[in-house]
Amino acid sequence: MPTETLTDSPLDKKSSRSALVLVFLTVFIDLLGFGIVLPLLPRYAEHFQATGLQLSMLSASFSAMQFLFSPLWGRLSDRIGRRPVLIFGLASTAFFYLLFGLVTQWGVHGTILGLSPLMWLFITRSGAGISGATISTAQAYIADCTGKAERGKGMALIGAAFGMGFTFGPLLGAMFVSSDPQSTPTPLPAFAAASLSFMAFLAALFLLPESLPAADRINHLETTEISPLSQRLTAVLAQPVILILLLTSFIATFAFSIFETTLSLLTKQLGYSDRGNFFVFAIVGITLTLAQGLLVRRLLPRVGEVRMAVAGIVLMGLGLAGVALSGLISQQTLLWIAMPVAVIGFAATTPSLQSLLSLSASKTEQGGTLGLGQSASALARICGPFLGFPLIEMNISSPYFASTLLLTLSLFIFLLIASRLPDSTGERGAHAGH
Repeated sequence: MPTETLTDSPLDKKSSRSALVLVFLTVFIDLLGFGIVLPLLPRYAEHFQATGLQLSMLSASFSAMQFLFSPLWGRLSDRIGRRPVLIFGLASTAFFYLLFGLVTQWGVHGTILGLSPLMWLFITRSGAGISGATISTAQAYIADCTGKAERGKGMALIGAAFGMGFTFGPLLGAMFVSSDPQSTPTPLPAFAAASLSFMAFLAALFLLPESLPAADRINHLETTEISPLSQRLTAVLAQPVILILLLTSFIATFAFSIFETTLSLLTKQLGYSDRGNFFVFAIVGITLTLAQGLLVRRLLPRVGEVRMAVAGIVLMGLGLAGVALSGLISQQTLLWIAMPVAVIGFAATTPSLQSLLSLSASKTEQGGTLGLGQSASALARICGPFLGFPLIEMNISSPYFASTLLLTLSLFIFLLIASRLPDSTGERGAHAGH
């Protein structure tokens, strides 16, 4: 029985596979740059004499811009196609990483065009967030190139690109910095990130085909339709299924953001050196990469998105409860057991919810709906540090116990609509809770 109402692509099957590989590589190369720059932010902030609040705001600026602009780029791609949006995003990312390096090179004193170097640092991070908000367009590209049965596997490619970028980016960035803790920040890592993004831009410019046929594009784009927080949010409020999927995605990402941002403080409490802490974060990236790139991609077509999402939320909750307990009893071994469980749970949850969002949206709403999904994730990453750090000041385990409670709530909310959700296995999610 024909079910491919959402994915009539201008690309044949062989071309679609090649396009998926190419969009994966461009996203991965771009995220390598992000992985290079992100670990340097605290050091840069100290060099530019930022206060603690300014550092928090600087860290949040990237995700804040993604929250605002993801639906805009996604909806624009529904109008003009995926390719031009992706190409523009990659070129802009390269420019802002280059500017980031130049600001570092110019130094901490004086002003540049009337603005302080710290203000320029905010501009570069905000600009990179706007440019990086095209991830939702990459997801829409994957939706164009995959059928319903392959949608979850395709979405897992984005998760694998994130995991690989966060694993290999810091390793690559380490080649460009001094081992002397007292040395001033060097612009070389930012220049390396800019070079990688420029390579991704060239690959997309010359090799990436358009995935959205002209016949499937929306005919016009009103100003109100572009607004990421007005008409699209109103439309979502009228669709309870999509609203609950967005809420579930927000809570899952929020819980994981709390875990990521406070993990270095937990490892310090458990006696890890800076190098040991680096290895812990590397294991998080490697686990995320392997789980989404291999495990989830193989299992999703067999078990379906609904069951996979339920299993992911449960695993993440159990893993974070174990992380909390490891801090409570100061047990390193328990952390190494619990941490991969939480990461695998997150790896299973994210592509499943993204795929369910895509399957629940109409063909002309793919970019806009997936853009809202990215905005929900970005908002969760903005909020995570602001809750995680106050909680960890109260007790080393508090952030992870709080995350476990939030995930328990999200599981009950998700199960309310599970039986109404479409599934790539051809079944409804009625058996998810059985």
